[in-house]
Amino acid sequence: MKAVVLAAGEGTRLRPLTADKPKGMVEVAGKPILTHCFEQLIELGAEELLVVVGYKKQAIINHFEDEFDGVPITYTHQREQKGLAHALLTVEEDVDDDFMLMLGDNIFSANLNDVVNRQQEERADAAFLVEEVPWEEASRYGVCDTNKYGEITEVIEKPDDPPSNLVMTGFYTFTPAIFHACHLVQPSNRDEYEISDAIDLLLHSGRTIDAIRMDGWRNDIGYPEDRDEAEQRLQGEVDPELAADAIGSDGD
Repeated sequence: MKAVVLAAGEGTRLRPLTADKPKGMVEVAGKPILTHCFEQLIELGAEELLVVVGYKKQAIINHFEDEFDGVPITYTHQREQKGLAHALLTVEEDVDDDFMLMLGDNIFSANLNDVVNRQQEERADAAFLVEEVPWEEASRYGVCDTNKYGEITEVIEKPDDPPSNLVMTGFYTFTPAIFHACHLVQPSNRDEYEISDAIDLLLHSGRTIDAIRMDGWRNDIGYPEDRDEAEQRLQGEVDPELAADAIGSDGD
């Protein structure tokens, strides 16, 4: 299975850490965020890494070159940051089977393998990791509604009145059907092509998408303090109760 990593963002809210480097090259616990992503994806069985670059892309390309731990890397370029669905379309020609998708600004210590296993059951057209957040924070994320079987029935990006407090994290598996949906997405009120809108189009076309509840933690590295918290978690220096329920900020 191939793995797509979205790493084109500028990371404006991470400044000054991103003043001279892309967000994916910000170090957490002594190595770039992208290194953490690549290590996890290879552990999950990634046979090729498709990395979408943009802002200060040469720093990523020069650092990782054309392979990581023996796994080949292919780079594609998102020339304008117009949303995750727009970024995903840059790899369309390189994907012809089920694939993993990870946002390149997330640090995970969670059950990602459960998502991959669900995709390989051939029952689901897509699956992704979700987590419960406090209701007052749900409007910051892509919010999911599910039925009693754990199948997703609706996805809404940053809703004013969230139908649930179950939100998408930064790890997904898809069939190539997601690309057709991305082509149909219209710009949101943020003038971006949202991955949540593409997922909702899949749902309305009758596709089955499963929600896998997160067992563990993740940090979305949106602000310098998120980097610090992820670093503490990885180094085991944070209180276990805090580590169990801390939530990262939403990305750029």
